Amino acid sequence: MKLAVLCPHFAPDLAPTGEVITRIVSELAARGHQLDVVTALPWYVGHEVEPVWRGRLVRREHTEWGSITRVHPFPTDKRSIVRRAVAFGGFSALAGLEGLRGGRCDGVLSMSPPLTLGLTGWVMAKARRAPLVFNIQDVFPDVAVELGAITNPTVIEVSRQLERISYELADAVTVLSDDLRDNVAAKLPVAQAGKVRVIPNFVDTDAIVPLDRATAYRRELGIADELVVMYAGNVGLSQSLGLMIEAARVWRDDPSVVFVINGSGSGRAQLDELARGLPNVRFGELQPKHRLAEVLATADIHVVPLKRGLAKASVPSKTYSILAAGRPLVAAVDEGTEVARVVERAGAGLAVPPEDPGAFVIALRRLLDDEAGRRTMGARGRSFVEQWASPRAVAAQYEDLFAELAEARRS
Repeated sequence: MKLAVLCPHFAPDLAPTGEVITRIVSELAARGHQLDVVTALPWYVGHEVEPVWRGRLVRREHTEWGSITRVHPFPTDKRSIVRRAVAFGGFSALAGLEGLRGGRCDGVLSMSPPLTLGLTGWVMAKARRAPLVFNIQDVFPDVAVELGAITNPTVIEVSRQLERISYELADAVTVLSDDLRDNVAAKLPVAQAGKVRVIPNFVDTDAIVPLDRATAYRRELGIADELVVMYAGNVGLSQSLGLMIEAARVWRDDPSVVFVINGSGSGRAQLDELARGLPNVRFGELQPKHRLAEVLATADIHVVPLKRGLAKASVPSKTYSILAAGRPLVAAVDEGTEVARVVERAGAGLAVPPEDPGAFVIALRRLLDDEAGRRTMGARGRSFVEQWASPRAVAAQYEDLFAELAEARRS
């Protein structure tokens, strides 16, 4: 098949969603398909176009499996929803113009956020006479509304209308979990609810493997044999990372426990201030992809904290990476949501209510005091992801979906 892919990030950009779509494209190419990718110039790490990529609005390159077209993402202040919306619109329009190239294809895969790529993907699909698969990584505007980032009723209503229209125009909508399927299907006419399919993000069990905890990265952070509780990922509005600081206060006089927040984002400055004077808190910077397994192995316990209500609209891919690294986790998420269910099914950690410092501390204490339990949970998590989510399996599901849509069109 000849497929077109529209996404906000692609290698060498280091955004988690970029790594997901890059591997899916790689796996589809390995299965013999030709792909044309339209994406943004790399900009995720510093929230500005990387120096080596500056100077041109559009860059094109040919690959052995197709092509990659990169356009300017118009990055702006992440804290301003209005400015981000304008930037997303500019990127989507420019990407859409480039996506019209290439002639007829067998399918278009468009990724959200940003939500604007739903309409852009539809225009591409119509122009190239192909079915559209709209992949939802986070449900917008639900996440922004839950965070209080969008409060204007008019903006919320316009966003919800755009969301509904994007879902209705797509031939299929893929989501990461049963929760997100229910969320999206409820916004569609009953007759269209069946177009929503669950295809999880994969975890690269070849690249992320359990390693010894005595890593070089541990030494770089100035940590010896202390027990490490780590959050690794985006430090933004969705994460309730204040829990890490509250827990650090509980253990501030215990030299055997260190709390590490590894990553960057719009919430980093506030956390720096909250952690001031706490000797047991370390901040680490985003590391190159090839060090991911090492970073994850540095921790004895990982933390996945989402603010109340967000676990129903977002499934952090870091959850599966943690399990692949063979480490237990404490998930502070809404009860009964996908992350909580994964933790329970895998037997790989503990789930507690979101934004509940007391429950969070109790769960941490239980794991910190049980070395054998941590090892057992880590091994269970590794086994779970090996059997459940591989890049090859995810690519095969997309291949089958496009084949199904093509057959439906012929019929």
